[in-house]
Amino acid sequence: MIPALLKENLAQRIADAATNREAAVDVMKELQHHYGWLTDEALGEASVLLGLSSLQVEELATFYEMIYRRPVGRHVVHVCDSISCWAVGGDTLLKSLAQLLGIAPGSTTADGMITLLPCSCLGNCGEAPCMMIGEKQYGRLTPEAGAQIMSALRDDPPAGSTKKPPLV
Repeated sequence: MIPALLKENLAQRIADAATNREAAVDVMKELQHHYGWLTDEALGEASVLLGLSSLQVEELATFYEMIYRRPVGRHVVHVCDSISCWAVGGDTLLKSLAQLLGIAPGSTTADGMITLLPCSCLGNCGEAPCMMIGEKQYGRLTPEAGAQIMSALRDDPPAGSTKKPPLV
């Protein structure tokens, strides 16, 4: 269930938009932030708030790569696999991160800390190869630089935890 304050905030965003559909991505992102991913419950809540059918909201949710319809880790690492990144080592970067984390691309580490996702383009072609974690982009990456960034993520333990999960 959506907290009252969040529900009010979302209703205001919808009211401020030219159309309800225009506000849909913002609503889904906020619900995803609240739940950790866009759960079926959140999709239904978005549908009611937006006055759209569940199918319409689902269509939008599955179109956007940054809307997650399944659980993800605390940190989601998007590695660009566009032609620009691929041409300068993006595939090597993705493979090295997957090996370092002990997971396949598209998977989450066993401790739930990191999800590794290839994505079609981050719009940062001039800094290829690149990746994004949260809202922060990293460019001109080597496998070694990627490993350093993953290590820093591991140094950021989940809230309330004093123990760092080991890097696989």
